[in-house]
Amino acid sequence: MLKHYNAYLKRNARTLRKNMTKAEVILWSIIRRKQICNVQFYRQKPLGKYIVDFYCPSRNLVIEIDGGHHYEDGEIIDDDLQREKFLRTELRLKVLRFTNDDICKNLTSVVDKIIEELGQ
Repeated sequence: MLKHYNAYLKRNARTLRKNMTKAEVILWSIIRRKQICNVQFYRQKPLGKYIVDFYCPSRNLVIEIDGGHHYEDGEIIDDDLQREKFLRTELRLKVLRFTNDDICKNLTSVVDKIIEELGQ
């Protein structure tokens, strides 16, 4: 288990799992149960002071799916940049970030990118 796990976020993570976005449901249907590269992903996983959308501990990989509220003038908002910096520097995780549109309109490309990252 990751040493930065925060038990207080567990309840919020459960709520998020019950209320996944359309894009999250679509991607989860593809990556769950070791369907890609035989690796296990977890959804809405508390890591440090954050809850990440999807986490693969064996590959130190986080996948984040961003809706429109994550962007301001086409740029990722500062809160998400700080979150990503924490995940990359403090927890030494790789972070893949996709938009809802990426998932809904370019799913094949998203899956190819995930497979590419898992292969490294």
